[in-house]
Amino acid sequence: MEYFDLTGKRAIVTGAAGGLCLGMAEGLMEAGASVCIIDINPKAEETTLKMREKGFKCSYVIANIADEKEREQAFLEAVKELGGTLDIIVNGAGVQRRHNSEDFPLKDWNFVLDVNLTAVFSLCQMAAKQFIAQQTKGKIINIASMLSFFGGYTVPAYAASKGAVAQITKAFCNEWASKDINVNALAPGYMATEMNTALLDPKNPRNKEITDRIPAHRWGTGEDMKGPCVFLASSASDYLNGAVIPVDGGYLVR
Repeated sequence: MEYFDLTGKRAIVTGAAGGLCLGMAEGLMEAGASVCIIDINPKAEETTLKMREKGFKCSYVIANIADEKEREQAFLEAVKELGGTLDIIVNGAGVQRRHNSEDFPLKDWNFVLDVNLTAVFSLCQMAAKQFIAQQTKGKIINIASMLSFFGGYTVPAYAASKGAVAQITKAFCNEWASKDINVNALAPGYMATEMNTALLDPKNPRNKEITDRIPAHRWGTGEDMKGPCVFLASSASDYLNGAVIPVDGGYLVR
């Protein structure tokens, strides 16, 4: 049995026009899966063409998943692009807003929660219904964060959303594990992505503070997310459910 072989599997990955989510999408494709990217970023088209040039089966849907109607339509379109069936969904799309907590605008709070939590909740539901209707196994992979464990600074909305992602992952597992649906989450540590541009600045004192705490002595990349994502998408993780797995170079346990 090839535990990590995803040949013939069909996956949706949100937010995979670039960054960590593209790394995970590429990892799934390298393992044999067909992937449909859902992203608001028009760069998704360019990314898809690049993946096809590498010989992968890749498609895309442009949508704002913060909008309920667009989100539902995008899911249906993605499943159609994948041939009408679904095996895996990776809820990777996420946004960040920074303000001092006492001045954090409600508008930004709602925006972060809409993308990072409500969209994840809704897409998990849609995927579960699809798996149940197909009478097949399904893999749901949510993307949590170190702020599922910590509070952070100037990011109360992000911390709230990612804490909640960890909790709905556990809640969904309790109801869907008996239906052959695995619901797990990856919690990336400090990653060298656009979201962390301010922290990556060597002049920022937090940069050294964070790097010194990481036992691996480096920030993570999209490549570091590939293996854990493939594991959770494959039959190797069939008895793993409700887990929130740190992918952080050891940061959490330092």
